[in-house]
Amino acid sequence: MPKINGNEIRPGNVLEHDGGLWSAVKVDHVKPGKGGAFAQVELRNLRNGSKLNERFRSADKVERVRLEQKDQQFLYESEGMLVFMDNETYEQIELPAEILGERRPFLQDGMVVQIEYYDAEALNATLPQKVTCKVVETEPVVKGQTAANSFKPAILDCGVKVMVPPFVGQDEDIIVNTETMEYSERA
Repeated sequence: MPKINGNEIRPGNVLEHDGGLWSAVKVDHVKPGKGGAFAQVELRNLRNGSKLNERFRSADKVERVRLEQKDQQFLYESEGMLVFMDNETYEQIELPAEILGERRPFLQDGMVVQIEYYDAEALNATLPQKVTCKVVETEPVVKGQTAANSFKPAILDCGVKVMVPPFVGQDEDIIVNTETMEYSERA
């Protein structure tokens, strides 16, 4: 595995540090008036979710880990575990439902999800950036209401509440960005 200097760490990098796999969440480069510069890095453990703040000087070497990414299809959920299938080998794996966090409601039957592996261990799952949902409940469309940047609340078929433009009505399909959890466009 490639070793990188402490000042080359970027958010999203996966590092092997203190015997565990850590993802760099936030990186601040600090140049104090006295002493050498360092990178203040907030790390999240990929196995148990714990957080750690660490300082790396430019002379420090850290192992950067590359994760293998595979697209896998979501089959079903049972007892808090999500079951995914590899479309090439038809092997099935189970991951805890908490791995998706607040984006869990956007997961739909048959959806293809990107799963990241380290050797044979599945560590992370990423939903597609845009998902189509149906508006179940919202206020009716009012003619002439075209004020700039006016949004109204809407409840989607997956139970998530988002803000939508005034022209979107009930039973319409919309596209939601799963990263920001906001309305993107009409479907």
